[in-house]
Amino acid sequence: MATDPFRIRDHVANFDDIVDDIRTRSSATRRTVAMEANVAYGRESGETLDIFLPNSGGSGMPIHMFIHGGYWRMFSKEDYSCVAETITRAGAVAAIVDYSLMPIARMEVLIGQVLKAKAFLLAHADRFGATPGRFSVSGHSAGAHLATFLFNRSVEPSGVIAAFLLGGLYDLEPLQTSFLRDEIALSDEEVRRFTPMHRKHDPATRVAIMTGELETNPFKTQANAFKDLLVTQGLEVRASRVADGDHMSTVRDLAVVGTPIAAALHALIANDAWEKPR
Repeated sequence: MATDPFRIRDHVANFDDIVDDIRTRSSATRRTVAMEANVAYGRESGETLDIFLPNSGGSGMPIHMFIHGGYWRMFSKEDYSCVAETITRAGAVAAIVDYSLMPIARMEVLIGQVLKAKAFLLAHADRFGATPGRFSVSGHSAGAHLATFLFNRSVEPSGVIAAFLLGGLYDLEPLQTSFLRDEIALSDEEVRRFTPMHRKHDPATRVAIMTGELETNPFKTQANAFKDLLVTQGLEVRASRVADGDHMSTVRDLAVVGTPIAAALHALIANDAWEKPR
């Protein structure tokens, strides 16, 4: 009987089938959507991102950055190219980002890399026909955790107008006693420094927090706690559950045009009225 609520494979019976489907969809996206692959956002090996362009083209388009999950230790940008389908259909330039993986790299490196990717995109948005004034971000699971660091409160505005967080992890302490103890070995210092629940966030960023109805309890509890924290910090937040969604089906459906969750991301990127998955 599965006892670790963080071991996703134990709670999603068709885990491998969903991953295969996502990868197949991503391969098709790279063949059919105009793209520029392996754009360097930093100097280190692997600090690259893929850019996907909407059919409409033009200038001054929104730009949206997606950060994949995998508990910081697996998957790559190529695995999640398919999310660009939803992003580009919203009329935005899609940036699907790669980052180093734990345990070879530590959490500080990963967070530094996604911040570098954001800085690169804001500085070079016009190269892709986009504007830095319409920058948003999304992430799934560990990617949602990393995405929160793009709209931390600082002396300067974050530059992130909206964030879409799916199945995220916002309190790292419980992971120290999960199966990840042996895989990434989070230190007490990493938990203290890199838990989003310990941070302050930019009140100018509006945030959608979503979890699957079939997620295990820690994901639901953490989503509710993070929503409450952001509200107290003055952010506009919408939190919702995806009906019949689990940790993997939700990210698959994020890339499937016509699903409620894809419609919600589309609306957030296009700055339309908030959409809520039914």
